[in-house]
Amino acid sequence: MMDWLRDNVWSAWLGIAVVLGLAELASLDFTLLMLAAGALTAAGVAAFFPGLLWLQIVVGLITSAAMLAAIRPLLVRKIHHGVEIKTGSQHVIGRSGVVVKEIHPDGGGSIKLGGELWTARPYDEVSTLPPGTRVEVMSIDGATAVVYPIGDPITHQPELRNPELGKSEPDSDSGAQ
Repeated sequence: MMDWLRDNVWSAWLGIAVVLGLAELASLDFTLLMLAAGALTAAGVAAFFPGLLWLQIVVGLITSAAMLAAIRPLLVRKIHHGVEIKTGSQHVIGRSGVVVKEIHPDGGGSIKLGGELWTARPYDEVSTLPPGTRVEVMSIDGATAVVYPIGDPITHQPELRNPELGKSEPDSDSGAQ
């Protein structure tokens, strides 16, 4: 057994790397993964220099220390401080939409937001928002979007053809409904 291990010390290092890698799956801290990388490099050194155990240990320790100092902080920062994923109705907060049914402080209005209709109420609870008003979703209360106006109302004035002039002119009656 000792003769085989002496001739195949690389497999012992590889076994250590596998065990550390599997243990990392339980901890998810990236520390054991960095140690597994050190054991893996020690296995590489052992494949070329099987009789130099001290060199294998030194290279493995240097690799592990370098990975712990340089790579692990980057991985941890990327994983733990990445973009927050918003789920459920929280993904609409901050998005803008258009009022399609007049919004009163007592509710009953609706907005179109990303192709979907949402019931809505005004953020300040005293405003009435006419159809066409651009709004931003400030929060979600149950299934109701709480909105705030962000611009002038969008008005659509259909054009009528004047056959005598051959030009388009806005319909003067469309604004007085």
